[in-house]
Amino acid sequence: MNMIRRKRGNEIDLFQIMLDSGIVVKLVLVLLVIGSILSWAIIFSKYRQIKEAEENNEYFLDVYRRCKNFKEIAQESKRIPFSPYREMFVHGHAELTRFREQIDLESGKLAEHFRDFGFGAIERALKNGANESNIELDRKLSVLASIGSISPFIGLFGTVWGIIDSFTGLASGGATLNAVAPGIAEALVATAIGLAVAIPAVWFFNYFSNRNSTLNSEMENFGQDFLNTIERMLARK
Repeated sequence: MNMIRRKRGNEIDLFQIMLDSGIVVKLVLVLLVIGSILSWAIIFSKYRQIKEAEENNEYFLDVYRRCKNFKEIAQESKRIPFSPYREMFVHGHAELTRFREQIDLESGKLAEHFRDFGFGAIERALKNGANESNIELDRKLSVLASIGSISPFIGLFGTVWGIIDSFTGLASGGATLNAVAPGIAEALVATAIGLAVAIPAVWFFNYFSNRNSTLNSEMENFGQDFLNTIERMLARK
């Protein structure tokens, strides 16, 4: 009877199999569904965040190239939302401003200082801005990676439990297809759902990691451009 209820024509009714499964397999399936919902919520959130960060970077670069000095850039970029370039600029500009407050720019001492000691302090400030951006970009990716790595094992646990149920049916003397099929079906469904949860989580984790790596390379280029701008500024004094 159970086998008949699990079929629609020649197709297996997966939803009915889940409804008829034991309490342990039901708990496994609930965990996997929760993991899937959380995974897709993170996927949509990170996709939107990274896309906006890339668009904001482009907008900031337009401001950076259009404005005549750092003060004007700082003023114009205040209305730009989260942008790794902007974060780096804010930290680098703040450190440069502190140097300007301590060393007389017009006397040429600032250029002399950087010539003697290099731009180490500015570079560290830019690195701090990049690190803060990376913390924001990498947020929740570890959760996505965890879902991708543990979901198959959760599904495997449901699989093992379904097989145990099947062998229990055999041990009780009901060595028929009707006796073992429900447990095997539950096992296979748990495995399939575990993989269905894990595959997109792992794929998008790698996708976002690659996007973030590209952003990091672009941030390094911006940092070098920022230092070049300072050198040109000091050369004009």
